[in-house]
Amino acid sequence: MSSAVSSIQPFDPPIDDTQEHPVAEIKISAEARTEFGKGAARRIRREDKVPAVLYGHGTDPIHLALPGHQLMLALKNSANALLTIELGSDRHLAIPKQVQRDPLKGFIEHADLLIVRKGEKVTVDVRISTVGEAVSGNLVILENASIAIEAEATHIPESFEVSVEGLVAGDQILAKDIELPQGSSLAVDDDILIVNVTGAPTEAQLEAELAEAEADLGIEHDATDAEEAEEAADAEAEAPAESE
Repeated sequence: MSSAVSSIQPFDPPIDDTQEHPVAEIKISAEARTEFGKGAARRIRREDKVPAVLYGHGTDPIHLALPGHQLMLALKNSANALLTIELGSDRHLAIPKQVQRDPLKGFIEHADLLIVRKGEKVTVDVRISTVGEAVSGNLVILENASIAIEAEATHIPESFEVSVEGLVAGDQILAKDIELPQGSSLAVDDDILIVNVTGAPTEAQLEAELAEAEADLGIEHDATDAEEAEEAADAEAEAPAESE
């Protein structure tokens, strides 16, 4: 644990490593793809399949059509799913390198898969989530929702959970505070900020920030009945003083 406030005693952050299990290996049967171009890709998608390219380790790119629903389920819980691509009698171990999704409907439009070997290391982004509750009156900010690590291709963590239980304003969790599985290492700077705890803003502060933002944008609001009544009362109270 790192602290931005010197009066706070640093302590080891409670890290929950129960979610640091390697992703499961998933088998997917593929078909060789011989047609290319936008028209061919649309025909493949109409059959509920996904155009894909498999490459790596010096092999020529292999163009595939993958079952859309099966691929979607494989990538649903982990962007780093370990896939065994079965193409005829050939088997290829691979991980997703780039996945294109429809921006509105979210279905997978295309996938680039990287061939890997057991025992070799790859650099991947692993998602981070928080568990627990900070002390009341504090705001927990997840500054980075994922972190790049170098891990064995067959032992990529599915996710990391970091506990914010009992933290107070000024407490921070840095990349180096996350407990990595054996054989893995950070692929980013140790001091990258993951979680930052600040004091929760008061209602008055939120209203002031909102008013400032609206003023910057030139937004004006009509006075409420209460505000008009208050202005009228103030004007009436000032009237005798002006006549004297």
